[in-house]
Amino acid sequence: MLRKFAGALALTVLAATAQTPPPEQPGPGSSGPRPFDFFALSRIARVSDPQLSPDGAFVAFVAERVLLTENSTVKQIYVVPAGGGDPKQLTFEGESNRQPRWSPDSQRIFYLSDRSGSGQIWAMDSAGLGAAQISNLSVDVTSFAVSPTGDRLVYAARVFPECRADDACNARRLEQAENNPVKARVYDGLLYRHWDEWQDDRRSHLFSWAFAEDGAEAIDLTPGHLDAPPFTHGGPDSYAISPDGLEVCFTRSADDGRPAQSTNTDLFVTPIDGSETPRAITENPAADASPRYSPDGRYLAYRRQLRPGYESDRFRLSVYDRASGEVENRSESLDRPITSITWSPDSSRLFFTAEDRGREPIFTVAASGGPIRMAVYGDASHDGVQLLPDGQSMIYVAESLSQPAEIYRGFSSGGAPQQLTHLNRDVFERFQLGDVEEITYDGTSDKISAFLVKPPGFKLDQRYPLLLFIHGGPQGAWSQSWSYRWNPQVFAGAGYVVLLPNPRGSTGYGQSFTDRIRGDWGEGPFSDLMAGVDAVIARPYVDATRLAAAGGSYGGYMVNWTLGHTNRFRALVSHAGLYDLPSFFGATEELWFPLWDLRGAPWDQPDLYQTLSPSHYVDQFKTPTLVIHGQQDFRVPVEQGMQLFTALQTHDVPSKLLYYPDEGHWVLSPRNSQLWHQTTLDWLNQWTKP
Repeated sequence: MLRKFAGALALTVLAATAQTPPPEQPGPGSSGPRPFDFFALSRIARVSDPQLSPDGAFVAFVAERVLLTENSTVKQIYVVPAGGGDPKQLTFEGESNRQPRWSPDSQRIFYLSDRSGSGQIWAMDSAGLGAAQISNLSVDVTSFAVSPTGDRLVYAARVFPECRADDACNARRLEQAENNPVKARVYDGLLYRHWDEWQDDRRSHLFSWAFAEDGAEAIDLTPGHLDAPPFTHGGPDSYAISPDGLEVCFTRSADDGRPAQSTNTDLFVTPIDGSETPRAITENPAADASPRYSPDGRYLAYRRQLRPGYESDRFRLSVYDRASGEVENRSESLDRPITSITWSPDSSRLFFTAEDRGREPIFTVAASGGPIRMAVYGDASHDGVQLLPDGQSMIYVAESLSQPAEIYRGFSSGGAPQQLTHLNRDVFERFQLGDVEEITYDGTSDKISAFLVKPPGFKLDQRYPLLLFIHGGPQGAWSQSWSYRWNPQVFAGAGYVVLLPNPRGSTGYGQSFTDRIRGDWGEGPFSDLMAGVDAVIARPYVDATRLAAAGGSYGGYMVNWTLGHTNRFRALVSHAGLYDLPSFFGATEELWFPLWDLRGAPWDQPDLYQTLSPSHYVDQFKTPTLVIHGQQDFRVPVEQGMQLFTALQTHDVPSKLLYYPDEGHWVLSPRNSQLWHQTTLDWLNQWTKP
């Protein structure tokens, strides 16, 4: 029987400091490694951004580690021989050393570091010696690229448009804002806040800087009030430098004044010396992004969507002929969204990653077109693909539900890839993961795929509670990838069988399957999820009387929908979940999302918004629910969680609110994450375990 919540309102201050990590080694009498838990998760080195040296000898990469007692994370740069060997740490100072980029002669590594107090460009030799600060700006450098000629840097920074490259002007404006006792802001348009940050008067611009020349000043390549790169396609892959070092191609919003409603971005090119005004080379009314020059300079490959206003339209692989201006699609036969692109050294082939049925394989196609073949598959997600100079092997990152990201070298001759990094070997010697099984079952109109993660030491004759994980998006997917937030291995380690289904609306199963959720956030996906629960509880090791469900963002919405449509679960966890759709529309920032998915604004579709709002079914709420929300969440504003908690409390439904004044859509602080895991597991255990 479910326990009834009683008593007056109580404010509980939860102190994550009260819980300390367990001993690293198994205790006396232990028969082996401990079940994987949050403290094991916090020990994982987070490997990312592999960068192959031009001579093919070394791979530079970033490893991020959590310092739980200091409530911080530290990113440091390492190198590992591309042929195999022990990684070597190159940076030791500062908390954020990232984006390693090689000089063309492979002798130096440029990188971003905060060791001087702000994010600036530094350089060191390939052994990590002679570190020196290259830039010294009043603003942070957010990303950069090294010219193939080795004498210029192109970097992105948020500046006041009227100041452009005048750093003294930017410094004065920042100081004036800091010293102004009035902190009010005045806006005359959307988008005025994004994710967890309020918009100010600055914009992202790209700058070209001949850093090797004494006294050379940076040149603003993208003047004006449009962000370049835009926030929708930011980061280092949003711009590129031509092989001859003379041109820069970048992504910029094509719609001035409607950034909250439009997903339209175009590719622009400009001389690297800023001698000409940037010109658009694409006119597609949807998104164009991720430009990649072929090594011979003849082509630009990029990712392209076709439907305006739809952020989850699949990205195609397109190739732009720089001489003729013609564009051709190279991936139309593959009904999967392209996620990254790289060229072979001889410019004859393109290699790319794409979502495919809960995995992210590496594909290849001839630059001139033709059949697409799979280069690397496996039960994993792949990223950071780079080919060695001989074109016979490649470097990439691979991860899965059973392994965090590590760097590998694969070979065109086939055979097992060579794992170059083993930064987490010691963790998995001490902690045991659960087995992962992929299953399929009959949804209401489709075969649905899902992953099942079982507790470590799983026994077929034992009965376990089932925890349904519902992914966000809704155009997203659970995949063979490692997570540092919603990691099912932590919950499997706590004794749950964890079900991760990909219902209609999920990505990687064909665009029509993804599109099917438009206008149908509720009943259709809900029926697919419940069919998955029915399929799994038929197994003898699942206790059908002890069911729980949890989700974040759209997953939180679906938890809230579940509240009003079934009482089969003993406990629910709603993190950053949408509760009342009309009020959500009026407070969120990226309006193109509800405008597409819900077919318009609330005043255009009042019946649909009401029908799909979990708030419409509040009289059916009975299941004990933990509500989690952050004050700085501008994607799903905190009032959504507060309204839900108020509804639960006033309807006498057992409920608890975990409120973060300093978190946004995700819980990022290590100690806040510790509290999140502690509170969530305590809530689930309270209602599902004896």
